[in-house]
Amino acid sequence: MQTRLDYSKAAPGSVQAMYKLKKYVDESGQEHSLHELVKTRVSQMNGCAFCIDMHTKDARAAGETEQRLYGVCAWREAPNYSERERAALAWAEDVTLISQTHVSDEEYEAARAQFSEEELVKLTMAVIAINGWNRLAIAFRPEVGKYQSRGKAE
Repeated sequence: MQTRLDYSKAAPGSVQAMYKLKKYVDESGQEHSLHELVKTRVSQMNGCAFCIDMHTKDARAAGETEQRLYGVCAWREAPNYSERERAALAWAEDVTLISQTHVSDEEYEAARAQFSEEELVKLTMAVIAINGWNRLAIAFRPEVGKYQSRGKAE
């Protein structure tokens, strides 16, 4: 696909706002590996090739296994994820599909069994952030495949 426009040049303030949210999420104290799985899964759900490319590269650079990255689209059937990761992935899916799921009380309780109130808000902010990035990338089509991870992420 051809890039439609460079949104970071067209409206730099909008991207700066997104980077502030990213910084908050990155500094939230939650596991980087958990966030990369969530970002990958949400990007799969939204069909964002640019973000899938980016976050699988970043996850691998941080030590994530190929098997877990390939299996995240079927995490419910795969044995490779902890209960905390499963709760995060379920929560991320429900929040991403909020117009369909309205995040049921059962899903909320399942997430709360693994995350404190503060952690759940921070996880939700991570889901909000990747959904926002997905929408920018899908709408404006930056070139997929050129992203290079900066190495081992923290």
